[in-house]
Amino acid sequence: MEPIDRLRLLSQQMAFEPDADLRPDGTPLVPPDCLARRADELYVRPAVMPNGRRIRLLKTQLSSFCERDCHYCAFRAGRDFRRAAFPPEEFARLFLELHRRGIAEGLFLSSGLAGGGVRTQDRLIAVAEILRLRFHYRGYLHLKIMPGAERAQVERAMQLADRVSVNLEAPNRGRLARLAPHKAFDDELLAPLRWIEETRRSQPAQRGWNGRWPSSTTQFVAGGADESDLELLQATDFLYRLLHLQRAYFMAFSPVPDTPLAAHPPTPPRRQLRLYQASFLLRDYGFSVEEMPFEEDGNLPEQIDPKLAWAQQNLAGAPVEVNRADRELLLRVPGIGRRGVEAILRARREGRLRDLSALKKLGVQTERAAPFLLFDGRRSPTQPALF
Repeated sequence: MEPIDRLRLLSQQMAFEPDADLRPDGTPLVPPDCLARRADELYVRPAVMPNGRRIRLLKTQLSSFCERDCHYCAFRAGRDFRRAAFPPEEFARLFLELHRRGIAEGLFLSSGLAGGGVRTQDRLIAVAEILRLRFHYRGYLHLKIMPGAERAQVERAMQLADRVSVNLEAPNRGRLARLAPHKAFDDELLAPLRWIEETRRSQPAQRGWNGRWPSSTTQFVAGGADESDLELLQATDFLYRLLHLQRAYFMAFSPVPDTPLAAHPPTPPRRQLRLYQASFLLRDYGFSVEEMPFEEDGNLPEQIDPKLAWAQQNLAGAPVEVNRADRELLLRVPGIGRRGVEAILRARREGRLRDLSALKKLGVQTERAAPFLLFDGRRSPTQPALF
């Protein structure tokens, strides 16, 4: 098979591996059917870097051969489909050619597990070393950490990548057993995430290829193991607070033919959205898991976003004083994000804010915020909705 044909095969199904090509709510920057048409529909997608710059990101695997039998995975051992693989040198040269042509500006590289986690991780690291050290590639590189990788391999991947990730897949070992019965939650998945944080704390960042340690992320399969939102968010909160992950991704479970979970119902997209919204409340807005508006079954309400649900319970009868509230309280008002809070604090140093029109000029979503705000003890008049 020609190299470009193998790469096309290996790029298929990569929508399930999220990275910087998603908006904050977990939706793609472009619809799934709008794949880049260059290079015969490789999985090249727009992605947003931490500095806001957009790049074209190639998301692919080094190999789709896999010895693990995860119950939800399209690449599981024994599933009947056409597989492909690259030697590290050949893949690095092919990606570099795509990069030189402007087809792909960044790379997300994963792999099926073949020959054990150590051997597979060595092959991923080999690609990164060829790109960085021999070809002097300075673009974005996200490396996946394989189950069973050794600590020294994790540290080497961190020296070469801009981002590293370990897919936990489930919030705890009991749920993981239902998704991936032959993966060890603590030893194979959680341990590498701990090593990443320990390396960042104990070793100088200058050891990274660009003088910085890479960010770290994980992914959960939401709904595949019948776990609750409470379980997922408890795990997410732990990862944010103690292991300083940049982001937790939530993949709404979608059944794959010829897998043990083929008959399992798919997860509604709105559940994925609510999990993203709640995870950002934990990471960026000072909320705790205990404050999330869970229903009796441990799940978030799907019909209302969690920030608005919390505000209706806690702020409707005790509105926030715009001109006196601190940053932490303003962040809890629906319609006011982090930038909006900073704009309000700057504006207050120059004078008092009198009404909603002043907040609207600062970028606040006043329709959402109005029911929960006071201006010097008074509610601002609002235009009643027609419907």
